[in-house]
Amino acid sequence: MFYHFILPLKEHLGFLRLFQYITFRSAYAALTALLLVLILGNLVIRWLRVLKFGEEIRALGPESHKKKAGTPTMGGIIIIGAVLISIMLWGNFTSVYLVTLIAATLLLGGLGFADDYIKSILKRKEGIPARVKLLFQILVGLAVALVVYYLPSNRAEATTLYVPFINAAVADLGFVWVMFAVVVIVAATNAVNLTDGLDGLAIGSVMTVGVSLGIMAYLAGHAKIAAYLRIPYVPDAAELTVFLAALMGAAIGFLWFNSNPATVFMGDTGSLALGGIIGIVAVMIKKEIFLFIVGGVFVIEVLSVIIQVASFKLRGKRVFKMAPFHHHLELSGWPEQKVVVRMWVLGIILAILGMSSLKIL
Repeated sequence: MFYHFILPLKEHLGFLRLFQYITFRSAYAALTALLLVLILGNLVIRWLRVLKFGEEIRALGPESHKKKAGTPTMGGIIIIGAVLISIMLWGNFTSVYLVTLIAATLLLGGLGFADDYIKSILKRKEGIPARVKLLFQILVGLAVALVVYYLPSNRAEATTLYVPFINAAVADLGFVWVMFAVVVIVAATNAVNLTDGLDGLAIGSVMTVGVSLGIMAYLAGHAKIAAYLRIPYVPDAAELTVFLAALMGAAIGFLWFNSNPATVFMGDTGSLALGGIIGIVAVMIKKEIFLFIVGGVFVIEVLSVIIQVASFKLRGKRVFKMAPFHHHLELSGWPEQKVVVRMWVLGIILAILGMSSLKIL
């Protein structure tokens, strides 16, 4: 909201005109969030340790993970807090999409916080029942989808489906798109949650996807650029770049503490919120299938769980030594750091592949 106080002063102080530029505010939103995490990170981690918000380690997991028991969890509050403070300073709150994204982030982060609290403090390993969590996620996804569907400035493009490498809408899904959008948001939310099992894996993968979506949001929010690249123009999209830039800054700062050996985990507080963010942004800027490509690491993790469960129920046999897939690699003899870095590399390759879909024809 600082933006709304500063911008009117541009008539008296010319340099304040910089505040009207997305690139300027995005850069400083990222820097602000990064500094907040680095400055406040240790304080929050000590606070979590005092309150005994420690991680419970599965008995059936890799042996090397048992030493992580008791590591402070719920570190997602560091990320969410830094992003929200940063966006309060640099965000333009006339954007319906920005306000909607902030509300959804708080709701999903709150759901994760409640789940972490039940597991860590109340010592109920199941946390919030899976059906309750899923229902809550569906309701949040539905609310976001309806905002996008009924937003007048976006009405012409709201229900269309775009596929990377094809520079035109392939279908108009009508109101069915709302259900499709809910599936994308819920799937992304849980995909990041499943991927958050190794130090730095989830946050590093979110960073790659976040950068890709941030670039796409910036391009989609400018009519001339969008027309030139033959991508859908979404009037409210550019402001999402500022939010994603803040998220990237906070993610870099969090990686300082979450890299192996991690001194804090993001917990469901962070993973549900971050997964929701990338799913919601993809829906808002019409990049649902694009997310499937650049978020390929998350897709692999989800598919490994689905295949494992289906195989065990149908055949009584497991396909992987353990699911999600990153645990299978660990149990196959890969050191944790190697699994994480190679997953990051794969994520970068997929991001480049996704970005290469621009201006093919």
